[in-house]
This record gives sequence, C-alpha cells and structure tokens, in this order.
Amino acid sequence: MAVRLTFLGAAGTVTGSRYLLEANGRRVLIDCGLFQGAKPIRQRNWEEPGFDPAALDAVVLTHAHVDHCAYLPVVVKNGYRGPIFATASTVDLVGLVLPDSAHLQEEDAEYANKKGYTSHKPALPLYTVEDAAATLPLLEPLPYHELREVVPGVAVRPGDAGHILGSANLVVQVDAGGRPLRIAFSGDVGRYNQPILNDPEPIASADYALCESTYGDRLHPSEDPAEGLAEVVRAAVERRGVVLIPAFAIGRTQELLYTLRGLVAAGTLPPIPVYVDSPMAIAATRVYREHGEDYDAAARVLVADGTPPLAYPDLHVAARRDQSMAINHVPGPAIIISANGMATGGRILHHLSQRLPHPQNILLFVGFQAEGTRGRQLLEGAREVKIHGQMVPVRADVRSLPGFSAHGDQSELVRWLGGFTGAPRRLFLTHGEDGPRRVLGDLVRERLGWNVGRPAHRESVVLE
Repeated sequence: MAVRLTFLGAAGTVTGSRYLLEANGRRVLIDCGLFQGAKPIRQRNWEEPGFDPAALDAVVLTHAHVDHCAYLPVVVKNGYRGPIFATASTVDLVGLVLPDSAHLQEEDAEYANKKGYTSHKPALPLYTVEDAAATLPLLEPLPYHELREVVPGVAVRPGDAGHILGSANLVVQVDAGGRPLRIAFSGDVGRYNQPILNDPEPIASADYALCESTYGDRLHPSEDPAEGLAEVVRAAVERRGVVLIPAFAIGRTQELLYTLRGLVAAGTLPPIPVYVDSPMAIAATRVYREHGEDYDAAARVLVADGTPPLAYPDLHVAARRDQSMAINHVPGPAIIISANGMATGGRILHHLSQRLPHPQNILLFVGFQAEGTRGRQLLEGAREVKIHGQMVPVRADVRSLPGFSAHGDQSELVRWLGGFTGAPRRLFLTHGEDGPRRVLGDLVRERLGWNVGRPAHRESVVLE
C-alpha cells in the first residue's frame, strides 16, 4: 500500500513547515506554518497550498511557533473542520499565537492602507481574528510518549523536542498493509543543556526520517551565552543606552527573562528596567508558568524553593498600544524585548525606527535571521533599512548572540540523529536553506553512512 509524503513548505527555506502524508485513503498534515522572509517566499502564503483543506482528515503540530502553526486559520477558512492535535502546552500556546498573528496582520494591513505603501488596493490580511477564533475549538491535546491514533490507520507518538515549551518530535506510525511503517519528524531540534527545558529526546528507530537543518552548516559559540548577554548589558549601562532585542514571543523571551533574573540574582548585573513589549509574549510567559510539568530538573528546583524562574525584579510589560508607545520615551539604561524575532513585523519595528538612529543603543539579535528578512539585513551590516515605508539610518551598535538560539547547531543535530538505533531508509533534510542542508547532508553521509535527500518545494515521494 503506497504511502505518499509531499513537502509543501520548509523545503529549501527555514519557514512554512507543512508536510502532507497520504496513507490508507487518509490525508494528515504535519505542521501548518506561515512562510516568512523575502517577498517571493512570503507570497507562498497567498498561493494555492497544494491540498484541499476540506479533504484533510487531521492536522498534527510539532510546536507553536508561527512558521509551524499560523497557517491554520487559512485552512479552516477554506473548509477544514477536523481535529488539530498537539501537546497540551502547545494547545495553550497556539491559543495565543493564532489570534495574535491575525491581529498583527489586520493591524499591518490597516497601517499599509493608511500610509499608502501597499501595492494592493486595499491591502488585506491573510486571515482575520474571526478566522483564528474559529480554529481554536479544533485543537485537541496529544500526550507526550503515548501512541495515539489520529485517524484510522495512522497513529502518532510525540517526544520532547527541547525547542520551546510543548515542542515535540513525532513518530508517525502508518498501517501499511499489515505492518507498521514509521516516519520520524524532528520538528525543531532544541539545544542540549538549555535553561527551563529538557534536552531533545531521541527517537529509537524509523523507516524514514525528516530533520530540520536550520544551523546545519555552523556551530554555536562555545562560551556561555549568559556571559555574552551580561557583557552587552554592561556596555549599555556604561553608555546609558538601550538594549533592543527582537525576540520570538514564545521561547526566546522566556529564556532571556530566566537568564537576566539569574544574572541579577548572582550580582553580575544591576537590576536595570526590562520592558517586554508583546501581548503574546506576556501571555506566553503566563503559560510557561502554568506548565511546570514540562520544565527541566533545574527549573523545577527553583520552583520548589519558591523562586519563580521567570520573575525578573524590575519587569515592565506593555499589553496595550499606549503602553508600547510610552516605551519610546524610556531613557537608558534599559532593555526592550519585543516581537518578532526576525524584525519582519510587529511592535519591534516601531522600536527599531526610534532607537536605530542613535549610537548609544545596542541592537542585539539572539536567534536565526532568515534570508530576506530585515533582521538578516541588519545583521549583515545594512546602514539603513526601510520600516513602514521610510528609510531609517542605522547608527546603533548591532550585535549577535547565536548561543541563545533555540535551534540545535550542526553538532547537536548530528547528536540527535545519532540517537537512532539504526539508519532509516532515507533521511530528508528540511527546514533549512540550501547551503546548510547541503553541508549537513554531506556530514551525515560521512559520519552515519545514511541515505540523505534534500527535497524541493512541493516535491512528492512514495514511502515503501
């Protein structure tokens, strides 16, 4: 019995994870993310998706980042009414991500129409807050470490991916003519020994495997990222500047708060004000606090000792727009953490336009910047960037701390793959640009002796 897998996203790019599995007359979509980055990549969000949403039988998510879940309202708007499975923490986080994503798209479309910098008349959001609200009742929790049938003949077992709260790698087991066919999906492989979360769990065996390759061609710095963060903050204190950190609302923001709390508690840093300007980041931090069952041992010890791991002593949050605008008048030294992490949209853009022209400030990147994003332009030394239709000069000090990335680097990806007890028949490298995919593929062939493929966008393969 033929089992078909089609790569409808995250093939040659780091965003838009969508994999369609067809087996036993059923159609299951693994991840349902938005494309981000350069305009030709983003434009794929508006194209026909490569499947009929109304014909899907189930959707299974690996985690709650936008590039893995935020296309869901489009699918529901176009007729999908089946279940959306994810771990319990991911269900709660997706409940924040989708309304926030819809609100930002509506807000950006409204702003584009107001300022007249759109090529579409009028600019429209990809989906609305109402579309997001209609999606949420379809979410169903899927426990870690249990094999659960999601449609007849297809079962899923989530393991902890160690990437963000609730993140999972998946073993999808298909009844292929009387014997199980196992397909492993890495999701996003997290870091080993990172704060709050458990290490990525290995998958024992699979007939086929998909693995992300975001950092497939590089290693993260060996030094402790907390030391690098302390150095940046001390520099800002000396020059009385502001540290502006574009950070994903889920995962990176919480790790930064955890690290800053620890640095202040140890006396390494003074407790300068920290402003979190992202309604979703504020709400996601509450979800993190509510799901201590997903913490690692060190974080659970802090909780047991009465020390909330995310309780920074001088924390200010901006949920409303007027609170966000008030941050424009905050003097240094201070730290502003705002979404989104690649500076492609959201409130971070207003802070960039305010703070980039001033040399006393520091722009600090703490995560991957995809090709074509404003974050990549800044990281590569752009002296001016376009924000909301206006060119903004870049005089701030631009730095990067890749050690804060929630993605495993090359060595950690190979370490995770090395947890398989035997080689899968074929490994498909996804969720990475072509350069990193090629380098990682060569390394896996050399070290593990595996058969490795780099699927193209919309490529379809038969799994036997």
